[in-house]
Amino acid sequence: MKKYNFNAGPCVLPRQAVESAIDAIRDFDNTGIGILEISHRTPGWERIMKETADLWKELLQIPDNYRVLFLGGGASTQFLDVPANLMKKKAAYLQTGVWAKKAIKEAKFYGDVEIVASSEDKNYSYIPRGYTIPADADYFHITTNNTIYGTELHEDIDSPVTLVADMSSDIMSRPVDVSKYGIIYGGAQKNVGPAGVAFVIVREDILGKLDRPLQTMLDYRTHISDVEKNRSMFNTPPVFPIFVMHETLKWVKELGGVEAMYKLNKEKAAMLYDEIDRNPLFVGTAAKEDRSIMNVCFVMNEAHKEKEAAFLEFAKERGMVGIKGHRSVGGFRASIYNACPIEAVEALIQCMQDFEKQD
Repeated sequence: MKKYNFNAGPCVLPRQAVESAIDAIRDFDNTGIGILEISHRTPGWERIMKETADLWKELLQIPDNYRVLFLGGGASTQFLDVPANLMKKKAAYLQTGVWAKKAIKEAKFYGDVEIVASSEDKNYSYIPRGYTIPADADYFHITTNNTIYGTELHEDIDSPVTLVADMSSDIMSRPVDVSKYGIIYGGAQKNVGPAGVAFVIVREDILGKLDRPLQTMLDYRTHISDVEKNRSMFNTPPVFPIFVMHETLKWVKELGGVEAMYKLNKEKAAMLYDEIDRNPLFVGTAAKEDRSIMNVCFVMNEAHKEKEAAFLEFAKERGMVGIKGHRSVGGFRASIYNACPIEAVEALIQCMQDFEKQD
């Protein structure tokens, strides 16, 4: 039976990236040594590091005054790296979900945090509007897509202070005006690779403004300096995840880049949301204007609540993997990241319609 992967992360990857990774495990760059064993000081690996950064710059049209870094520790480590590098006294945060809340917790170790708005009052089912960003904040932090709750900021916002964004789960899914941000960061395991590496896009001029000393590994300038010296990185990078990222970004480029991904993602999301809105058994959980094109969250209509477990089993029998919703929301979640094929969405829709006919 064919399986359709809707896991929220680690998630589905392009088949060609997976096949390239398998080949590289056996023999990387015709060296006779596998990618899991290769020295990160070899010319072949240095080439992959540069090509991967260049793909990021090309696909997102990143300006020349930004640097692209690949670091360990995932996005969760960036929750503390960001305030460590930027906060003098105070930072502002938009609280739109669990991950934003975790970022706020880490920022409080470095200074005052002002939560400009929160959607916690309605279980993060919408994106707050009408808030004021304090002009005296050292930066303003947003989480652009909320995987658990299925909400997303669909446009780049204007900020009077340095804008920082966690784009873990929607990076490369839509065009982004990078010049509006001081830092964009995230974990790779949604759209750009497997778990094990975080990406950081940082504008150089915002760094080095603090009076307090900063630990070497937390200082973004440590890693920027090493890249500029044409070395592999300050310490051993997460070689295998970066290689898979390299192959994934090649796939994105071959398909037409971020604009092509955006068109396809909107089409997939529209198809699935249309079925949710049409089917009397289901109802969406996110405000319609804030619905994510990456994570589609829905539940059983209250009149059919008792059928939730039956639908999960029905879907499992038809090859649907990973559609159980997060425990804080319940119901169902279909994560339809870049590499999720449209046929998977079609199969899920057919599954929902077949279950309806049983009613």
